[in-house]
Amino acid sequence: MLVCFCILPLSSCFVRKRVVIPPGYRSSAILISATKDELIERLHSMADPLQSFSMRMEMSPSVGSLYVGEVKDYATLGGYVLFKKPDDIRILGLDPVLGSTVFDMVSSAETFRIYIPSKNRFIEGRNDAPPTSKKQLENLRPAAFLTSLMIQPPDTKTDITLLEEDTNEREAIYILLIVRRGADEPWLVRTVHFDRHNLEITRQKTFDPLGSVLSDTRYSGWKDYGGISFPSEIDVKRPQDHYEVMLHVLTMKINAADVTPDKFILNQPPGSELQQLSKQ
Repeated sequence: MLVCFCILPLSSCFVRKRVVIPPGYRSSAILISATKDELIERLHSMADPLQSFSMRMEMSPSVGSLYVGEVKDYATLGGYVLFKKPDDIRILGLDPVLGSTVFDMVSSAETFRIYIPSKNRFIEGRNDAPPTSKKQLENLRPAAFLTSLMIQPPDTKTDITLLEEDTNEREAIYILLIVRRGADEPWLVRTVHFDRHNLEITRQKTFDPLGSVLSDTRYSGWKDYGGISFPSEIDVKRPQDHYEVMLHVLTMKINAADVTPDKFILNQPPGSELQQLSKQ
């Protein structure tokens, strides 16, 4: 006992104090609590009223991969994106100096069409056709933009939804895990991340049946467009296709009357080379 009393004053030598940042810390910020159903309803409130849009944007593409240690950045392009429910999308990339068309791509239902004027090449095929070009930018697909730009609510007929709360010293988020009921076994198809400080969506990831990431999209700069929220900064990563596209929204018209079905017709120009792609 005498020995114990003697070493008590020395016990402070074995204690180290450190400052711990409160979970999801932001000055003067209060974390918002929400249930799974409330977050799903939030998705519906954004997706359901949005029938179409016309977007003028700037696009900054990059190719390569951090995993192979090389990323190449390209010049920022101007352009437009048109969307009409359920799955019509058209993306037009323009030269930033000349204003000429760099590419024009359309997707509807299960098929896509792309025209590249500089190569006089017209590509058409299924959206699930694998990439074939060694030049990653030529593997851009309009359906990839559709997946990232439209954050859809889960389908109650085919999906099971789970909720994860992930709050740490760096961030405070809710994650909706959307699991597809498969013929063999369920598989995770998407995750949607909500910032607990304002319940804005910060990220959406999609996965293939093997669990590999198909797309990883981050969102910021949410703005109100006629009562409908939409992000003004969208960073799309496609790790399996080895490219990334950052979109900066300049102007946005939601449910514009001039987004008509004829805007999604892209015919092959006479004399252009036709390349057809199909699923493996």
